[in-house]
Amino acid sequence: MGRKPDLAKPHFGPGSASPKTTRRAQPSPVFLGTALFLLGFVSLFTGHIVTDADWSRIRSRWRSNQVRNSEPIDIWKSRYSSLYYGCSGRSPKLRSALPENSSTGYLLIATSGGLNQQRIGITDAVVVAWILNATLVVPELDHRSFWKDDSEFSDIFDTDWFISYLSKDVTVVKRIPYEVMISMDKLPWTMRAPRKSMPEFYIDEVLPILMRRRALQLTKFDYRLTNELDEELQKLRCRVNFHALRFKKSIQTLGKKLVRRLRVMSSRYVAIHLRFEPDMLAFSGCYYGGGEKERKELAEIRKRWDTLPDLSAEDERTRGKCPLTPHEIGLMLRALGFGNETYLYVASGEIYGGEETLRPLRELFPNFYTKEMLAGDDLKPFLPFSSRLAAVDFIVCDESDVFVTNNNGNMAKVLAGRRRYMGHKRTIRPNTKKLNALFQTRNQTGWDTFSQKVKKVQRGLMGEPDDPRHGRDDFHEMPSSCICQRVPVNRSATIQTRNLLAQAR
Repeated sequence: MGRKPDLAKPHFGPGSASPKTTRRAQPSPVFLGTALFLLGFVSLFTGHIVTDADWSRIRSRWRSNQVRNSEPIDIWKSRYSSLYYGCSGRSPKLRSALPENSSTGYLLIATSGGLNQQRIGITDAVVVAWILNATLVVPELDHRSFWKDDSEFSDIFDTDWFISYLSKDVTVVKRIPYEVMISMDKLPWTMRAPRKSMPEFYIDEVLPILMRRRALQLTKFDYRLTNELDEELQKLRCRVNFHALRFKKSIQTLGKKLVRRLRVMSSRYVAIHLRFEPDMLAFSGCYYGGGEKERKELAEIRKRWDTLPDLSAEDERTRGKCPLTPHEIGLMLRALGFGNETYLYVASGEIYGGEETLRPLRELFPNFYTKEMLAGDDLKPFLPFSSRLAAVDFIVCDESDVFVTNNNGNMAKVLAGRRRYMGHKRTIRPNTKKLNALFQTRNQTGWDTFSQKVKKVQRGLMGEPDDPRHGRDDFHEMPSSCICQRVPVNRSATIQTRNLLAQAR
C-alpha cells in the first residue's frame, strides 16, 4: 500500500490485434470523394504523381460503397457481418494489475439505476481502478432506486469469473480484509464524481484521498467516466462488458432454455425491447391519444422527478423523442419485410394500456411471446427481482437473429454494442423522427409506397457494420476501438489504397 503510481498519461502500443487486421471501418462516400479531391490537390503542390491505377482503385472503392448504399438489405443478416469481428485483446504494453498489498488502496463502488445502467457503471469502475492503481472491491448494486431490487452482485453475475478474468488488468477482491478495516482510523471516505469525468479528475481529485484514507467509495456510479479514452482503456471496457460480466449459472440456464423453446418453433426470431411502460412514457413527456385520463395518469407519474422540464408532447414527437407504440413497431417491421409468420419475443415490463395496447402488434404478428409465456413456473423464483428478470430478457434478446430497440436506453445501448462486437448481428433502431411523419400520413398512401418509404428512412439504422452513425454515439453502443475488419483477399491493393487515403489526410 502507499506506492504512488506513475501519474503520467500511459503510452499504449498498437494493441494486440493481428497485423492482418485493421480497426478502421470502410470510409464513407463523402470521405472518399473528399480524398479524390485532396489527392489531386496534394499532387499539384508536392509533385507527387497520382497514377491512373491509383485513381482507378479509389474510384472503384467509392463506387462499391455507392452500390452498397443502394442495394436491397437482407433484413435477417448483414452480408458484410463476416468481415468484422470483436478484438479487445490485452496489449503487453498495458500496465498490469498491482498486487493487493502494493496498490494505492481499496476502491468501493456503489452503482445506480437498473441492471444495464449498473452494468455500464461496473465497466467504468474497472477502468477507474486501473487508472488509480487501486484494488477494486466487487461493486455494490443499487437497492434503493425505482426498481427496488435487493439483489447483490453475486445474485446476478458470476463473481469468481469476474475476479479471475480481470486478474491481469485489475486486482478485484470480494471485500476489504477484516484486518485492514480494523486498522483504519476512519470509515471509507465517500464522494461522487461528476458525470463523464476525465482520467485527470480521478488522478488529481480522487487518488490523493484514496492514498490518505486507504479506502474510498464512489457513489451513484453511472456514466462517471468519459467516452474519450485511450484505445487500450476502451479495449479494457470491452473485456469487462463483453467477457468478465457473465451472468450466474441459474440466470444463464433459464435464458438459454427460453431461446431453445423459441428455436424449436422457428429457426429464427426477432426480439423487441418495447419500452412502453408508464414511467417511460411519463418521463418522455409524450402523448399517445388516451385523452384526459392518460394526461392525468402520466402527469402524476412525472411528479417523481423534481427536475423534469415542461415539455410539449407534439414537439417531442416531431423531434423523434417519443417511443413508437407497439402498433407502430409492428407496422415498421411489416414494412421492412417481416411477414406475419415471423416469431416475436417481446422484452418489456408493464405495458401502458395493457393488452389493449398490445393487441394491434399481436394481430400483425400472431407468433408473439414473452418470458412469462415461455418460462411458466420456471420464472417464479425470479419474479420478486427486477434485475434478474431483466437479465433473462437480456439473454433472449442477445441470442435473437434480429434485435429491435424502441428507445435509446441503457439496455438498448449495451445490447447494440454487444451485438456489434459479437459478429454484427442485425440490430434495428427506428428512425422515430422520420417514421412519425410517415405514420401521420399512413392512410393517405398505399401499402407499397409506405413500405418503400420506411425502408428508405431506416437505411443506416439497420445495424450494418458501416452505418453512418458508426463511432459517433456512446462508446457502449458503438465500441469501435474493439472491432476489427478482416483484410480482403486482394490485400496488396487494399494496402495501396489505404496509403493513398493516409496521404490525403
